[in-house]
Amino acid sequence: MKKQQNLGYIMLLTLVATLGGLLFGYDTAVISGAEKSIQAFLIDGLNLSSFAHGATVSSALIGCIIGGAISGLLASRLGRKKSLIVAAVLFFISALGSGKPETLFFEPGKATMGLLYMFNFYRIIGGIGVGLASAISPMYISEIAPAHIRGRLISFNQFAIIFGMLVVYFVNWSIAKGQTIEWINETGWRYMFLSEAIPAGLFGILLLFVPETPRYLAMQGQNDKALSILERINGLDAAKSILNDIKETVQKTVSSSSIFAYGKKVIIIGILLSVFQQFVGINVALYYAPRIFESMGAAKDASMLQTIVMGLVNVIFTVVAIATVDKWGRKPLLITGSIGMAIGMIAIGMLSFFEVIGISTLVFIIVYTASFMMSWGPICWVLIGEIFPNKIRGKAIAIAVATQWAANYFISSTYPAMMEFSGGMTYMFYGVMSILSAIFVWKMIPETKGKSLEEMEEVIENL
Repeated sequence: MKKQQNLGYIMLLTLVATLGGLLFGYDTAVISGAEKSIQAFLIDGLNLSSFAHGATVSSALIGCIIGGAISGLLASRLGRKKSLIVAAVLFFISALGSGKPETLFFEPGKATMGLLYMFNFYRIIGGIGVGLASAISPMYISEIAPAHIRGRLISFNQFAIIFGMLVVYFVNWSIAKGQTIEWINETGWRYMFLSEAIPAGLFGILLLFVPETPRYLAMQGQNDKALSILERINGLDAAKSILNDIKETVQKTVSSSSIFAYGKKVIIIGILLSVFQQFVGINVALYYAPRIFESMGAAKDASMLQTIVMGLVNVIFTVVAIATVDKWGRKPLLITGSIGMAIGMIAIGMLSFFEVIGISTLVFIIVYTASFMMSWGPICWVLIGEIFPNKIRGKAIAIAVATQWAANYFISSTYPAMMEFSGGMTYMFYGVMSILSAIFVWKMIPETKGKSLEEMEEVIENL
């Protein structure tokens, strides 16, 4: 059966879907190179507070919450493919608007409250795209992937997210390298945002050439189309068997498609997965990376370069997760990652209390981020893509993803104020959350390695 699988075609579909992940990473991390310029141009220029700075840096996350919340509705009404096309269009509009927020309404280069609102509006538009892509890209991959490599393929989406972040770190560094602070604050940050239009346009074009997922087509009663796609992916014999399994699960739950049709526990697990992935503090390290490194004494160019080094570490350890997720399983990787994150963050907190900055702090940041990238980074998305039964998958993923972005917004927007209060306490808080995440996985997460999406329904029913 496995020999008949068209791995080339599967990888092609996965590659296109993971461009949504790349844009997810690109859009959320582009602010890391521009946030100090935004502060100089808009926040300080308007004499606003650190809270306004944190809210502006994190404004895209409001859109992410909205995008995550409506992803289930769009995925169910439009389908997985068309919903991703909507995300691509939103990415493109956001890239142009964030780079040139004065267009049509405001005087170029003049800071006003209206311009601040418009900049945040365009960032929110991009955030809606991120929210949609973050939910639907792994959903798309999970619904086309064979069970024995599903974890690996969904993990490629996380690789794309981290690769997108690495690309934008490099783009930001290339734009800022050798330039004056004045030029970066006036012009350079605009190029950082505008650069996203290129991958966004490519994503939208490529989506026109991929099919809808067979599981969505089967739920719409388009069994012939579903069989055709399954046959191209798995071979004819396997395709018929898989389609029969899909039809059985759809028929079994057609009269009970409530979000709680399988009980509340699976929804709670999805929500807590999302909350813990954010409360361990990863996006603080990603969004504020250059500022963190500058606080350690690095020069402007060096802080950008150190951010690229961190991005490379992230890519390497995401590859570790891709290589092991279908061999070792989801739970061992998550627990190991939680322990590593706790060690990293608690050490950073202790160093902060004693005002020790330098290479030791950088080492523990790398320990922390590497631990996250080999575990909670990709595996959270793997589990969210596979633990929910077919009939409620769209709605349940929407709830989990909206919760994740709400938690992300809370953590990211409160970071500047928390750091003003106590840097050591801030990092210790993330360390404690890492410990609690390990306990949560140990007690509540079922192992899903090697099970088809239809077999997973039996696991969920027995939780």
